Amino acid sequence: MQKRKLGRSGLEVSALGLGCMGMSHGYGPVSDKQEMISLIHAAIDRGITFFDTAEVYGPYLNEELLGEALAPYRDKVVIATKFGIQMEEGKQVLNSSPRQIKQSVEGSLKRLKVDTIDLYYQHRVDPNIPIEEVAGVVQDLINEGKIKHWGLSEAGVETIRRAHAVQKVTAIQSEYSMMWRSPEEELLPMLEELGIGFVPFSPLGKGFLTGTISSNATFESSDFRSIVPRFKKENIEANQALVDLIKKIATDKDSTPAQIALAWVLAQKSWIVPIPGTRKQSRLEENLGAATIELTTRDLSQIEEALSKIKILGDRYPSEYANRVGK
Repeated sequence: MQKRKLGRSGLEVSALGLGCMGMSHGYGPVSDKQEMISLIHAAIDRGITFFDTAEVYGPYLNEELLGEALAPYRDKVVIATKFGIQMEEGKQVLNSSPRQIKQSVEGSLKRLKVDTIDLYYQHRVDPNIPIEEVAGVVQDLINEGKIKHWGLSEAGVETIRRAHAVQKVTAIQSEYSMMWRSPEEELLPMLEELGIGFVPFSPLGKGFLTGTISSNATFESSDFRSIVPRFKKENIEANQALVDLIKKIATDKDSTPAQIALAWVLAQKSWIVPIPGTRKQSRLEENLGAATIELTTRDLSQIEEALSKIKILGDRYPSEYANRVGK
């Protein structure tokens, strides 16, 4: 597995990371713990060194899972987790108060069984707490040795600039794929300017770009996609043109749609590190194959031309989640 550096921070990770949320949160029932530990160990054996979780996944279950699974490999892996979302009466609440951040970091350190967190993201921007205040608390935590690097998830460009001015930001995490290219407009140029790495989640469009989701697909209530407009029947049908394009490219490259979708993200910038998630060994192997696929300049140009003719329908978040991003 090739390595990549997240911007100019010097933090080096495997070119593909592993998003671990779905093992404990958001995609149906919680997976068997021992099976997921085996999957994480298989990922390490295949060269993955970058693992992504968050305090709210579970809540707490995902961090506990990673803490147990990664304990024997601590010196070989980079662990990213997140603060800033709390569960109150079954609902997510944004809270990045200094007191809460300090409380959250102690809990994450304990659950992850580590002395320091490699990369600590603000999960969502808290409109009630100035980002400069958040960055100041993070700076204190870095000085105390409790975290090494920090980042923000789904933040707007002005917020990122303000945060970076107080404490240099190592990475920004946001959705990015052939299906969702909004980061190309303002975010990616700014990250390149400031030397900040980019960690795309959902590089496979929450599974859609694998070509395995039909218009008849149904999602149980514990699966986040059950409330996502993008996954309504009519939008799945309308967006099939994108899947058809990816399938054609995959055939030409003797690969799978998932591998092409990931290879496309990897080809955009050398400081981009996607974190596809999976709960299956076979999918892990498939995703890893993307790192060996080379898309030439001509390939990328042809893909760009084809993508420009495809309009994606359906929002990526329901309204209650959409109003928390890009702030």
